[in-house]
Amino acid sequence: MGREHWKKIWVGSAGNMVEWFDWFVYASFATYFAGAFFPEGDDTAKLMNTAGIFAVGFFMRPVGGWLLGRVGDRRGRKAALTLTVTLMSASAVLIAIAPTYAVAGYGGAVVLLVARLLQGLSVGGEYAASATYLTEASAPRHRGFASSFQYVSMTAGQILGLGLLLVLQHTLSADALHAWGWRIPFVVGALGAAVVFYLRRTMLETEVYEEGSGADSGDRGTLKALWAHKREAFLVIALTMGGTVAYYTYTTYLTKYLSNSAGLPKQTATLVSFCALIVFACLQPLAGRLSDRIGRRPLLITFALGSTLLTVPILTMLKHAGSFWPALGLSLLALVVVTGYTSINACVKAELFPTGVRALGVALPYAIANALFGGTAEYVALWFKDAGIESGFSWYVAGCAAVSLVVYLAMRETRDIDLGRVGATPSESKRDQLPVS
Repeated sequence: MGREHWKKIWVGSAGNMVEWFDWFVYASFATYFAGAFFPEGDDTAKLMNTAGIFAVGFFMRPVGGWLLGRVGDRRGRKAALTLTVTLMSASAVLIAIAPTYAVAGYGGAVVLLVARLLQGLSVGGEYAASATYLTEASAPRHRGFASSFQYVSMTAGQILGLGLLLVLQHTLSADALHAWGWRIPFVVGALGAAVVFYLRRTMLETEVYEEGSGADSGDRGTLKALWAHKREAFLVIALTMGGTVAYYTYTTYLTKYLSNSAGLPKQTATLVSFCALIVFACLQPLAGRLSDRIGRRPLLITFALGSTLLTVPILTMLKHAGSFWPALGLSLLALVVVTGYTSINACVKAELFPTGVRALGVALPYAIANALFGGTAEYVALWFKDAGIESGFSWYVAGCAAVSLVVYLAMRETRDIDLGRVGATPSESKRDQLPVS
């Protein structure tokens, strides 16, 4: 890929990293601030309260997907990406200054809720705008590789969050972390978002969008235009279902599962997640590159089959891992399987829609799927645990993957789609038929 393509990927990824740092530190630091806003009940009950607010943020994502997807299709990918990071910065500031229960009663929880609603709006548009931008900004024969950097940057944001947590765990006492130390990552996130705002104000628009900006301008980014591609929209929901549940299980929920269920110390659980995610991030471009050679469907099918068959034994063994190395090995096995979905799901969804409705087409159905399955994964897991049937969650994750497996087996291959054509029809040009070098 040329230098200009790399510049676009870098700017898009840097912003995505900060967005997801802010999104994930809420989950990573929840064990420390849960008691500050919800002082009543045992540890699991407190986590369920904070997980409930975490899930509410996901239910705002369809609204954000609709609003910001419309902006992305009508005003450009750059405009949508700049707006998302502005909303995320505001939400980080709110969480950083939210009053505790001791100061304002449940007023602090209300501030926390408002902040999560803003984050939901932001991330609801960020995923689609980023997926669309990275896919359109890359050369046709490298779309899988380029779009894989979305999950590289998402995971990098979580790694930075976990890394900051490790630093704070070793430099602050547990009492200090519970009292005020948990606010630090949200201050960092707000500052990072300000830097990214400047970067995105100077970023380049994609050529695919500029070339198609004059076509069907009246219907661009509208629900009417999306309804014309309703089959693809429902396909996005179905193919996202299994992947998003598995992803949030082995990333967002993993640290709490290792400490709250497996009995590992919080520092050990955090270190396991940190190390596993570093390897996971490195795998994304390799798998994306592979999809450019062999197609998207083989990777998706491998993920769904592996997740269907291996989720129950992996989570069962993780609960009895007992120490760092067994927990790390099992976590890595799970994330290798999940890579079949995460590395290419951005470009697969973007390849299903034409330019005039691509951002909205990715944003709204994906956000709906995440609200129903991804955002609730942690809460569902804790509900099963609180009900005394924790193993039921493993079967739930495997079942979601099985549904997506059926979809992957039936869907068409999207690797050779021409993004510049109305309706996203398969390219007839020789360029798209050449083997990837």
